[in-house]
Amino acid sequence: MYLYKMKQDILINWEKKSAENQKKYANFLKRADKNKVLKQLPNLHEEAFEKIDCLECANCCRNFSPRFKTPDIKRIAKHLKMKEGTFIETYLRLDEDGDYVANSAPCPFLGEDNYCNIYDNRPSDCYRFPYTDEDILLKRPAITLKNSTFCPIVYYVLEKLVVSPNQSK
Repeated sequence: MYLYKMKQDILINWEKKSAENQKKYANFLKRADKNKVLKQLPNLHEEAFEKIDCLECANCCRNFSPRFKTPDIKRIAKHLKMKEGTFIETYLRLDEDGDYVANSAPCPFLGEDNYCNIYDNRPSDCYRFPYTDEDILLKRPAITLKNSTFCPIVYYVLEKLVVSPNQSK
């Protein structure tokens, strides 16, 4: 586990608590009032990012790969001054879904300081991650559950939603 400057009680042992709460999260995501949740997401997303420093974690970049869509490949290859084919051969592979993903973990663009070497040109999946301000949180519960096991921000938002007095069952 990586060291976090997370002193808040909700975040102590978050990885263990997330694993223990997967069934509770799944039930919540199935029964949640979509409109109420979507109204809460922007504030919870912002609150989570105020409390959690992604640069102290980088679990997403260490253990998983985003999809590299065609526009991402074009943009990143151009940024790196590489031909698209060379970029694909050097950094990517096709996964079981037929999507291009990084061919290694951690991500080849993750620096030792947890900064992304292509941050301004990163894939759209990276830009949007962890999806805690989007309806994907509800529309794709399997992704949300998986993300909650390695991303403290997803865990934090789910914990806040599950105990929220604004959420009716």
